Amino acid sequence: MDMQESWEKALRHTEVIRPRIQPLLSSEVTPLPYVFLSESLGDVANTVVRKGKVLVEKPTLILPPNTPELNGFSADDEPSFRADIMMNFLLVRGIRFPSMKFNNITDSVGIFDGRLQKAIDYYTDLLQKEENVTAGLVMGREDVWPFSILIFVGAQMVRSADGDIRKLLEEYHKRKDE
Repeated sequence: MDMQESWEKALRHTEVIRPRIQPLLSSEVTPLPYVFLSESLGDVANTVVRKGKVLVEKPTLILPPNTPELNGFSADDEPSFRADIMMNFLLVRGIRFPSMKFNNITDSVGIFDGRLQKAIDYYTDLLQKEENVTAGLVMGREDVWPFSILIFVGAQMVRSADGDIRKLLEEYHKRKDE
């Protein structure tokens, strides 16, 4: 599968089940933990559970120029997800994140004994019981997980944009009044 097909597949099949509730930090690195669920490609009766976090560097709307960086998104079984290829693919399509500095750290990849919907229900309930406001729950296809995680990160940045704009205006008015 080429990069364009992978991107389109991720767009069709990625769903943020439970977004991060706590906003992203606008002036420092934000760890963005996630639980990514997908049907097992080998056995649809089981679900692949990928837990990790993306370190998002200063996801503010206004940033000094930065060199794009994607680390930790390569798939062992899919060499086309190399960081340089992914970055060029996104930039050519006009997809830009404010900082473009992301470091994905996969903590674990395991199997949930049960179908995807059962896993979604289980992890939704677990995050709710733990009162976890920092982790997101994402569903997608295992073979395009790097794009699905980037889609999740982008969605979280959009959710934080309103607060970032308010913060910029407040800082502007404080400086103006001084």
